[in-house]
Amino acid sequence: MRKTMLLVVALGALIAVTVAGVATSKVRMGKPVKVVSGNLELTANGGFEPTTLSKRKPTPIGLAVAGQINTLDGTHPPALKEVLLETDKNGALNVKGYPTCKAGRIEATTTAQATKNCGAALVRTGVTDIEILFEDSKKIPVHSRLLVFNGGVAGGVTTLFIHAYITFPVPAAVVTTVKIKKIHKGPFGLLSTASIPKIAGGSGSVKSFSLEIKKTLHYKGKTFHILTLKCPSGKVPVHATAIFADSTRVSADVLRTCTGRG
Repeated sequence: MRKTMLLVVALGALIAVTVAGVATSKVRMGKPVKVVSGNLELTANGGFEPTTLSKRKPTPIGLAVAGQINTLDGTHPPALKEVLLETDKNGALNVKGYPTCKAGRIEATTTAQATKNCGAALVRTGVTDIEILFEDSKKIPVHSRLLVFNGGVAGGVTTLFIHAYITFPVPAAVVTTVKIKKIHKGPFGLLSTASIPKIAGGSGSVKSFSLEIKKTLHYKGKTFHILTLKCPSGKVPVHATAIFADSTRVSADVLRTCTGRG
């Protein structure tokens, strides 16, 4: 089943924001978009290649996104609770025939265990930084790899699972669920909803993330083009809304350009 593209996904979890670049990314990102709401500062960015695409025929693309959440006064940011992404109606996420994974197989697992259990269903990898602050303690940075697995399609909804493993305060897996469905709203054709669980009992906050997906994936001799995009107008819009545990809502619009041909 072909679904309108989830540009930032998956992001999922994460998200709503992005930094000026992913140092290890092979896909060039554009100019970042910075948004300030109260004491929160978020930066949104992302990019895809190739940028010259068919106007009518879906073209396989590679995608890179990254993200960061800061506070203007340097204090610990509120925990990210939910991310809503509205993405371009000319993009598509196609997971038909690609292996799937169930959430239960990656919950309570390390990164290595999750990869062993569901490696065939892996569609993205990346990294994330989390900041943990308990009462009367210092801020503690925690770094983790991110794994994004295909959860399959059911009832017109595509599911992705984003796995991160932290070792502080106790070893634990953080699994974010992303639900993707079609919408009809102006230039947007897809709504992605990422629900982020509490980290360290609510004391952990997502500070940054980066993700990249290749233009082609391979499984048992088959080639899969997970993400495709066409370029009838020369513009690729994304609207993201981040909802935090203290009820703060921050929205950002990211606009990328493409060159249409044919």
